Amino acid sequence: MTDQPTAVISAGASGIGLVCARALSREGYRVLTLDIDAHAVAAYESEFGNGTALLCDVSDAAQVEAAWSKLMASSNRVDLLMNNAGIAGPQQPVEEIAVEAWQQTINTDLGSMFFLTRLAIPAMKSRRSGLILNMSSSAGRYGCPNRSPYVAAKWAAIGLAQTWAMELGPWNIRVNALCPGSVGGERIERVIHKDAEERGVDPDAIRTIYQRQSSLRAFASAEDIAAMVCFLAGPGGRMISGQTIGIDGHTESLANWLDD
Repeated sequence: MTDQPTAVISAGASGIGLVCARALSREGYRVLTLDIDAHAVAAYESEFGNGTALLCDVSDAAQVEAAWSKLMASSNRVDLLMNNAGIAGPQQPVEEIAVEAWQQTINTDLGSMFFLTRLAIPAMKSRRSGLILNMSSSAGRYGCPNRSPYVAAKWAAIGLAQTWAMELGPWNIRVNALCPGSVGGERIERVIHKDAEERGVDPDAIRTIYQRQSSLRAFASAEDIAAMVCFLAGPGGRMISGQTIGIDGHTESLANWLDD
């Protein structure tokens, strides 16, 4: 057991989750993660210590419950939960989306938030303190063509944050939704190159289209998201709850995903 403040991040062994884990660790948190990538889990434990990561498909409620029990065996508290896990899902017109692809996206991007949050709340209530962060998206505020299950999950993440903030406020538990726009890095570059190939244009043209979705004409970085997480976890975030926080340079429109 430990009196060190503890954060749990789903899908925290790589990408945005890993950058946030490192930032929170520098702030004094013990950071635990559940992740589906076995190699990333091993690397995470090498960096953060034994017992800090478990292999788990967070879209599966039974796996989440089993993994959560193991994580909590080494910690008597949860101060911060970051519901970060998500997949892009199908990029197709709604009438072409397979039911299985819809369900997989909803279970991963939305179901995992419920599966984890319901388990974290008792520990937070016992301390009358906590912070829950739901990873939404600009697509959860404005919609995005050909991304129905992803958008549905990201809009729901905002609604859950506002609802949970109301429910949990009396226990001094704060809940917010984070809405990044496109985040620079390998993932967005893969999306750009795939989109460029499908449209038969140069990747630089697609990159420009994506960047024009933001008033600042730039992608956010994982470090931008981590800085917001640390701010909300610190004294400056004490009265911030039930909020939808854009980390996107001000998204203007996502409709140009369909531009020719």
